[in-house]
Formats: sequence, C-alpha cells, structure tokens
Amino acid sequence: MKEKRILLRNYGRPNMTDAKAYMETGGYQGLKRALGMSGWEVIQELKASGLRGRGGAGFPSWLKLKFAYDAEDDIKYIVCNADEGEPGTNKDRVLMTNDPHSLLEGMMIAGWAIGARKGYIYLRAEYPYVLPILENAIESAKQNHCAGEHIFGSDFSFEFCIRLGAGAYVCGEETALFESIEGRRGEPRIRPPFPGTHGLFGKPTCLNNVETLANMSHILREGAEWYNTLGVEGSRGTKLFTVSGNVNNRGVYEFEMGINLKELIFDYCGGVPDGHKLLAVQTGGASGAIINPDQIDFNLDIDHAAPGGGRLGCGTVFVVDDTNCVLDIVRNNMAFFCAESCGKCVPCREGTRRIFLLLDKICSGSGTVHDLNHVIDLANTIKIAAFCGLGHSSAVPVLSAIENFRDDFNRHLDGDHCACCARTERSVYIND
Repeated sequence: MKEKRILLRNYGRPNMTDAKAYMETGGYQGLKRALGMSGWEVIQELKASGLRGRGGAGFPSWLKLKFAYDAEDDIKYIVCNADEGEPGTNKDRVLMTNDPHSLLEGMMIAGWAIGARKGYIYLRAEYPYVLPILENAIESAKQNHCAGEHIFGSDFSFEFCIRLGAGAYVCGEETALFESIEGRRGEPRIRPPFPGTHGLFGKPTCLNNVETLANMSHILREGAEWYNTLGVEGSRGTKLFTVSGNVNNRGVYEFEMGINLKELIFDYCGGVPDGHKLLAVQTGGASGAIINPDQIDFNLDIDHAAPGGGRLGCGTVFVVDDTNCVLDIVRNNMAFFCAESCGKCVPCREGTRRIFLLLDKICSGSGTVHDLNHVIDLANTIKIAAFCGLGHSSAVPVLSAIENFRDDFNRHLDGDHCACCARTERSVYIND
C-alpha cells in the first residue's frame, strides 16, 4: 500500500492561510456544493460516505450531526477539538499549520448541516504558534466571502471563535472541553443530557476533532461514492498516523484505512535504528495498548484490534526498541495520568496515583507478586468505575503490558530490576 495524500495534499505548499491559494487547489468547492443542498441532504451524504470520527472512538460522524440537527433550538454550535493532548500525537497540528482552510471549510459544512451559525475551535495551549495561522486563515476567508456574513452570496453566515486551552489533558473529553470554553474548571459532566441536545452553553452542539472535520470538506467536494473507494469496509477514507519513538523515519503519514502495522513500521518508517530489536509498540497514544513484536501483524482500522489489544485509536504509533524496559514505559504513562487527572472521581484520582507508586516499587526491584496483583485489581477497578474516559483508558496500557509482557514483570519482582528501571527522581506531581 502506498501513501495516499488527501488530507495532506497541501502539505508544504506556500501561502495556505490565503483563501485564494486554497481555492486554487479546489478548496471551498465542498462548501459551495453543500450550500446547494439541504442540511439533511448533507448529513445523508456524510452517512453514505461512511466517515467515522478520527479522535479514537470512531463514532459515525453523520449520527453526531443528526442528533444536533433533530434538536429544536434557534442556537446551535459546531465545536472543533484541537486540543490534541494525547502524548505522541501531532497530526492535527500538521493539518492546521499546512491546510487550515480545510478545517474551516469542514466546520462550516457541519454548521450548515445542523443549522449552526457559530463555531468554536478549542486550541491546545502548547500550540501558541498555531493561533496566528488560524486567525489569518479566518480573516482571509472573510475577505474572500468564504466565511462571515452571506457566504458566497447565500443566506448562510458563520462566525469562528478560538479558545485556548490551559494544558489539561482531561479537556480532550468533550463535556470537560465545554466547561473550559464556558470559563469553568475542566471537568466532565454527568450524561445524559448529551451534547447533541445540551452541549456548549446548554445548546445543541456537535463536536469533532480536526481530522474528522477536514475530511468533510473532501467528501462534499468529491462525493460519497469517491470516498467509499478508499479504505476498508466499516472504515472508509484515509487516516493520519503519527509514528515516533525508536524508528528510523518518524513523522506524520497518511494511508488508507486498513494498512498493516508491521508494514507501516518496517517498510515505510525504516524499522528500528542502529541494529536494535523491536521490543514493543504502543498504539493510540499513552492511553493505548502496549503489544509485543509477535502481535503487530494486523491491519489498522477502526473495528479491528490485535490479539494483545492494540488498535487504531487516534493513529499514534510509538515504537520501543530493546534498549528500553516495558515497565519503565508503563510507569511513565501512569505518572502522566496522575498529573492529568482532574480529581473529580476517587477511582481516577487515587487509583492512578496508587498504581504509579506500586509500579515504581516494582521497577526498583522491591515489588512482590502481591504488589503486581494489586496493580491488576486497581486497574480493573478504574476501568469500570472512573467517571470519564481518562480514567477508563489509563488502565489500558497497564493491563495490556502485564498481559503481553508478564515475564518482564516477573523478572522485576523479589529484589530484581533492570538498568532501565533504576530508580530515578519521581514526578513532582507524585507524593508518597
């Protein structure tokens, strides 16, 4: 399978904040087509395309739009999650810096579909250099009648607002993101009610991430039938992959859904450097499963997973060679989740901290079989009892690593450890 650049078609082109330059590449043709259709017809086009969310959950994009479309309210919102807080992921940053108008076009198509006239872009705090790029693109779109009042001479108007996050991972959860935009502490809300009827400011809201919205501009321009020629059954289109870690060719790649993970690592990214061997791969970011080399021969699409739990998720692929230790990787993951827990629920607030301390003890060679079993019990409890997805997903790397690398964990028990796991200074967020 060769790389298929559709979302990245304008990568490296100059002046892509300029709406005219974007239109020269076929930009805003999808929005023009959408404005000639009813909102319901746009939703049906997206349904026929098979587009599913690219944030990790893979929820049907048309269904999110339908929930907000069906809601009876004069005020509705489109929200773009550009927080991209998953460690090792920077695909959305690449899209926003190289092709910002594809995001704006997608948001306006979604806005027309549900009857929204205003959209919020929630931008990651660590991306301050992206802010002027988006602002310039919005201003250029207005000047060329692609945004703002009476877009392309129609009755449709759409306003963009950008809100900066404060570096909180939990605000990747949609209701916590709404809370942050509204000026409150970023904590997840109780659901129901759901965002489709009671979202931002209590109004019907449709939230998607950058990659999902950018896809809408291409689908409306080329049509659902064209989009269905890409990818595999149930997972149509292309996907952006962020490949990092111990691999020769790191970067952001675009392939059709269904590419083989082993092929991606060794054929396109050049494999593990310096003659080292592959130890593990973590897919989907810090909240993804950690699998061993025998489990990487599977196709990356939304519905399928490796025997060890590895799956597509948000498209992040973290490669680990044999100069590292899996236990050290897992411990670092848990230090991250401890720091990023909003503290609202006990299972996540206390459970992640306790798991980190137990893993730290095991890494140092002071752990016992009882400690390891305690880690498993705590992770399983968090997986079902935490209030939101942050807590649920924090258990995934722990449980998958123990399942797939049990011998490595056993070797660290009862006074033994490895050089990689020699005790280091703990995170400043962790207190004994």
